[in-house]
Amino acid sequence: MARPHQLFIKKQVQTDLYKKTGLEKTLTAFSLTTMGIGAIVGAGIFITPGLIAANYAGPGVMLSYLIAVVVCAMAALCYSEFSSTIPLAGSAYTYVYAVFGEFTAWILGWALISEYLFAVSSVAVSWSSYFQNLLAGFGFKLPAFFRAAAGTAGVKGGGIDLVALVITMLVAWLLSKGIRESAKINNIMVIVKILVILLFIGIAVFYVKPANYNPFLPFGTAGIFKGAAVAFYAYIGFDAVSTASEEVKNPKRNMPIGIISSLLVAAVLYIGLSAVLVGVVHYTKLSVADPVALALSLIHQNWASGVVSFGAIVGMTTVLIVMSYGGTRLLFAISRDGLLPARLKKLNPKTHVPVANTWIFGVLASLFAAVIPIDKIAELVNIGTLSAFAMVSLGIVFLRHDERFKNLDTSFKVPWYPFLPIASFLACLYLMTQLQAFTWLAFAVWVVLGLIVYMSYGYHHSVVRQQVEG
Repeated sequence: MARPHQLFIKKQVQTDLYKKTGLEKTLTAFSLTTMGIGAIVGAGIFITPGLIAANYAGPGVMLSYLIAVVVCAMAALCYSEFSSTIPLAGSAYTYVYAVFGEFTAWILGWALISEYLFAVSSVAVSWSSYFQNLLAGFGFKLPAFFRAAAGTAGVKGGGIDLVALVITMLVAWLLSKGIRESAKINNIMVIVKILVILLFIGIAVFYVKPANYNPFLPFGTAGIFKGAAVAFYAYIGFDAVSTASEEVKNPKRNMPIGIISSLLVAAVLYIGLSAVLVGVVHYTKLSVADPVALALSLIHQNWASGVVSFGAIVGMTTVLIVMSYGGTRLLFAISRDGLLPARLKKLNPKTHVPVANTWIFGVLASLFAAVIPIDKIAELVNIGTLSAFAMVSLGIVFLRHDERFKNLDTSFKVPWYPFLPIASFLACLYLMTQLQAFTWLAFAVWVVLGLIVYMSYGYHHSVVRQQVEG
């Protein structure tokens, strides 16, 4: 039986910092920035601005995105200090392991596994929907059973989302070939995606009607904050950048640059597109799955709709790549600590990629995407991310007071300490209170499952515990 104090044994990261892990250092600050943009700017930018405007914030939707990015930016600054101090794979899981101990790290790591798995699955389902719409434009339709999971709203006779399954497995195959190749493809797709978004803004800005901004806050101030809780989903993904620490050239310099710059670029794109969208179309008409396409049709620019649909597919592909990458590196870090089976940390000698865990992650995500409706898949994404952001923010306070980290070279420090980390922690907790009761229930079930895995396997195979007790 584990004693309480034994559960909170801390990871000694100083030793790991000087080990050769086998992961290949190929990523630059630019690679990290495009990786972050690839994770953040996905299907959400083509869908969520309309839904938030119609149901929560009205024309004030850009304020919802601004509030959400402020919360994310505070968390990003905390991530940046951690990543420059402890440039190891595992992101928030590794940081929390070092300052709070094993049990807390396991709970957080388990929550992050759900974030990555369900984020990939939900995006794969959206990718499938857009792709099938493009196919329908050419007169091709899959049999109803293969179009969507059973129980998907608006789809009769659904059984398996075949396209979502296939695209998720293709991404797993791409990642298994190596991070250098994956990063190159991601860079190209991110550039295409940004150009498509700028194309929409450049066309639609000339059709903005000032009257559409009135009333600016039809749902009141409360609507802005409720909208921010939804908009937060659009920004998650920058934390996946911090999972790449051990594959980055000069991580102490490049990690903060990649994390912060990717978030800033994404914020400008989201806020800019939202401002133009609600100026072109009255907010009451934007509660649709394709608000950007709707805006283009209303201003008779139908030729651009196909381009935007293509951009949405490209955008979602980059999210699939980066979030799948983040999930596999998280599994690698947890396995290296002995809390999950050793097979998950084994690297291919040629590609320096944890191939087994890449395929296991891909299979699980593809199965979820194939058989679970998107509204159920997406429930767990936000709460896992917010819990990670909250713990990392609070962890900065403990990091600064921990004598073990006093002599480590840190190239980035969170400004306005300790007020900013504490404000970030409280802001994340507040956004968590805005989530639905079902989300909390599902999260509780996931945590209980994680506790079973930890007590039956992880606790007894912990490398850190064996080093201390041995």
